Amino acid sequence: MNAFTSKRNARFDSSQRQDKIRSLVIANSNIRRPESFSHAQKKMAVRLGVKRLIDIVVSASALIVLAPLFLAIALFIKSDDGGPVFFRQIRWGLNGRKITVFKFRSMRAEACDPSGIQQTVKGDSRMTAIGAVLRKTNIDELPQLFNVLKGDMSLVGPRCHAINMRAAGRLYEELVPDYHHRHIMRPGITGLAQIRGWRGPTTRPLQARARIACDIHYVMNFSLLLDLRILFKTLVIELRGGTGF
Repeated sequence: MNAFTSKRNARFDSSQRQDKIRSLVIANSNIRRPESFSHAQKKMAVRLGVKRLIDIVVSASALIVLAPLFLAIALFIKSDDGGPVFFRQIRWGLNGRKITVFKFRSMRAEACDPSGIQQTVKGDSRMTAIGAVLRKTNIDELPQLFNVLKGDMSLVGPRCHAINMRAAGRLYEELVPDYHHRHIMRPGITGLAQIRGWRGPTTRPLQARARIACDIHYVMNFSLLLDLRILFKTLVIELRGGTGF
């Protein structure tokens, strides 16, 4: 064996190449390729598509059916103090986008707080006569059907929070580190936290954390069946007198 042959064999040793190939195969076998995610992603895309279709059909149908009620409420609000019919507020939307949410105005026009810092409490002195009825029955929330039809909201999802909304005197995102995880999905008119009783002013950190924990649980475990359960439970609660004040 001459020097040339020995150098060539050392450089092109087939056994070494096979060992390297075998190592690469073993290493690559542990990598989860995009195909392994495609099925789950497609299923979720279909579910979200169906959810959006349900939102459009239900909100459009409800707005048509409830049009006479909306008109009557508008007349009552106008005759009460002559102020605007709707209350508009900037709130958190999908992916942290800011959206304008509509409600029937239930408080005196000069006492409304678009910032969301001053939360509504039971027996709030800012309430108008018709406003007290609207809030007690949760009818003041119905204009959010426009938001659902527009695509800013969904029928079911984490409740839509005002940008400056506070819990126990602190901003939610300061009190709950995972707060913005709830904005992975569209906010809803009703949600898991609401049917579990976590609604109203949050004066203690525990209340805020429990509410956000429900929201994140919903986001992580979303399904159309869960949405139907939440809608059914909401309907039952409202027929039994509701949780408004």
